[in-house]
Amino acid sequence: MSRDLPLSRYTVLDLTVARAGPTAVRLLSDWGANVIRIEPPLQLSVSSSALSKDRYSPDSQNLHRNKRSITINLKTPQGKALFMRLASHADVIVENFRSEVKHRLGIDYESVRNANPSIVYGSISGFGQTGPYRDRPGVDQVVQGTSGLMSITGEPGNGPMRVGIAISDTSAGMFLGQGILLALLHREHTGEGQWVHTSLLEAMLSKIDFQGARYTMSGEVPNQEGNYHPTNAPMGLFDTSDGQVNLAASSQKMFKSFCETMNLPLLLKDKRFSSFEDRFSNRYELNELVNKVTRKYSTAQVIEKLNAAGCPCGPIYDIGEAFEDMQAKHLKVERPVSHKTLGKFNLVRSPINLTAFEDREEFDRPGPELGEHTVEILVEMGFEEEEINSLKEQNVI
Repeated sequence: MSRDLPLSRYTVLDLTVARAGPTAVRLLSDWGANVIRIEPPLQLSVSSSALSKDRYSPDSQNLHRNKRSITINLKTPQGKALFMRLASHADVIVENFRSEVKHRLGIDYESVRNANPSIVYGSISGFGQTGPYRDRPGVDQVVQGTSGLMSITGEPGNGPMRVGIAISDTSAGMFLGQGILLALLHREHTGEGQWVHTSLLEAMLSKIDFQGARYTMSGEVPNQEGNYHPTNAPMGLFDTSDGQVNLAASSQKMFKSFCETMNLPLLLKDKRFSSFEDRFSNRYELNELVNKVTRKYSTAQVIEKLNAAGCPCGPIYDIGEAFEDMQAKHLKVERPVSHKTLGKFNLVRSPINLTAFEDREEFDRPGPELGEHTVEILVEMGFEEEEINSLKEQNVI
């Protein structure tokens, strides 16, 4: 049960939409936090049919599992008062509005802190809470371009290429989740809450990692390298007789093992490839020579030979093959959940494994219906039936 998990003593108010914010909240909900998703009432949302379709999608169910839902019209004084009452008893609030929206609604960090000084308030924006781009709308693909990521992705000479997942969104979400946990640790020692914020741009400039450090440290601007590693060789995508493999043999030890395993004594003695630096300087010639050898063997043969020799090597799967692979099955990356309308289906579990906690057989909750738990949550807060009915009549909930 969620009450046995490490975050079970925390209550989280979830104001997030799209992907980056919900990714942060999912880290908390997966590990037991009491997450209350706050959404506008039906009359302020899209049509009910479109809403159900979206909520029942794999994307929505995977993002919003393990939450309860309450509807609140934050644009009304009564709705804001209700939110502040919730906030006064919460541990964490997470939002990804544009900066002016939360201030216009009066639910920004400073406003909430007046009601609850110990609150940990988490925010994600496209470009940061301050600076010349603070008011710009930001989505994943725009930030993939603004961060430089698209300039180093794809084949040389073919123009920029987006990464195949919403990496700016998910990275920002993961970083905010980590920041919230750090703030909760800080609060354990000091009793102080704080504002934790990041942005898609900050996340991606951090995520490009050594490619960014090549510029910040030496002024070098990395280029596209396609399916080959930008600084190591041989490392990348190589042909086989029936497909392709990824392999890595760039270190002295691995290159020696590769040459011996693939019966390439002349390649091992070739002065063009005698050191790590030499192999990279002559990587185009080396990659073609490696391709000529790997094309003689099947994908399965190359994978078996090289892994046995200590050289990392693996297949190129589609998404279905990746989830059906024996190692993925062993790791139980899929976990079922039961939904009253959709039935039982699998979602992707958290990749974090904690030995102090047993693996759960199912998720506690599927993604909730709009306002499914509104009355339940208000009763928990001490609202009487008459008060709840009044809020309904005023279109507050």
